[in-house]
Amino acid sequence: MMVSVETLPGLERRLQVSVPATRVRQQVDARLLKVSRTVRIKGFRPGKAPIHVVRKHYGPQVRDEVVSDLIRETLAEALRQEKLQPAGGPRIEPQKSEQADDLRYTATFEVYPQFELKSVDSIRLTRPTASVTEGDLDVMIESLRQQRPNWVEVERGCRDGDRITLDFEGKIGGEPFDGGKSENLVIVLGAGRLLPDFELGVRGASAGEKREFDLRFPDDYQVKALAGKTARFQAIMRKVEESHLPEVDAAFCEAFGVSEGGIEALRAEVRENMERELAQAVQTRLKTQVMDQLLAANPIAVPNALVEAEIRDMQMELLRRAGARDARQLPPRDSFVQPARRRVALGLILNEVIRQAGIQPNAAQVQARLDEIVSGFSDPDEARRQYLQNEAATRQLQMSVLEDQAVAWVIEKAKVTDQPGSFKDIMNFGVDPASEG
Repeated sequence: MMVSVETLPGLERRLQVSVPATRVRQQVDARLLKVSRTVRIKGFRPGKAPIHVVRKHYGPQVRDEVVSDLIRETLAEALRQEKLQPAGGPRIEPQKSEQADDLRYTATFEVYPQFELKSVDSIRLTRPTASVTEGDLDVMIESLRQQRPNWVEVERGCRDGDRITLDFEGKIGGEPFDGGKSENLVIVLGAGRLLPDFELGVRGASAGEKREFDLRFPDDYQVKALAGKTARFQAIMRKVEESHLPEVDAAFCEAFGVSEGGIEALRAEVRENMERELAQAVQTRLKTQVMDQLLAANPIAVPNALVEAEIRDMQMELLRRAGARDARQLPPRDSFVQPARRRVALGLILNEVIRQAGIQPNAAQVQARLDEIVSGFSDPDEARRQYLQNEAATRQLQMSVLEDQAVAWVIEKAKVTDQPGSFKDIMNFGVDPASEG
């Protein structure tokens, strides 16, 4: 077998492989002989047809099968010989040969980039530090109160923050339309569940009051059939309720799963959760810095095949989260290109960190991560069993833990400077102030 390698632009390589005719003929003859033992050909008993007759009937089919197998077999041999590792499925192109029985083909593919990992000793990290204060705890308890308001019916007109119950029906050109009618709809006014102009139309109405108003659907409305059209709505306010925050008492504590110890026990549990969230936020900030600096220090080319696969995975994940299943509804790929390139590059760099550091999956960490995952299911034991039976999911779990171990290794080698801060600052890091409130 003869092999030559051509280096194309970027990470692309082209293998030219030539398999001698003798090897092809040997495998064709061997397979025809095997076929002849069981094949049924008219005029002959099963397995008794002469080989030349079998060749006449099955020769082309057998040769096609042999060529397909030989390409897989010889490509693997050629890749081992040339020490090449494709980053995606190769594109195979048959080539003409001077001899009829010769097998010649080219395989074009991308390879993984070869690079020397820059020393992590030069990495500089800033670690935010803070503690959960009594004031932070008070703010969180107040937030919990707001999550469990008591609703009290009132006779005044409704305003933002009230919970309202209403019936409505909309028509376009005097005709009803899909989704334009509802009875006993319960919403919190001002929470954004309905279009702003609809909320404007019912704002100020008291229980029993009827309202009639026009509403023009936005030009980019998600229901294309309604976009840009004007509907006439009739609405009847059934109930208006205002919120009263609950007292922090035994009943309030029980609502959050604390049946003994009262407010002190609740505060202790809330503090524990806040401290855990704070530690996770600090670790996330450190991990982001590690990733950014590893990427900046190791600019590498990435295989397009891996980037395209990552884009597809990101599109499918977004589709799954949206509750859709039809692949034809995939979001446009353009917004995923840069994030996908970053993910692929970081994956390659972290793999090199793991290799150089000799990091192996920590069984205890893998078990702890799995415990965390299945704890959110109604039947954790069944969830664990299904997870462990899924080879891809198990491998992904191990890679996630390996990534965290690699980041921890880099942090240990890097120069880390503590930066005092507050719980609020650390937890709100990266949040757009315009989106708060």
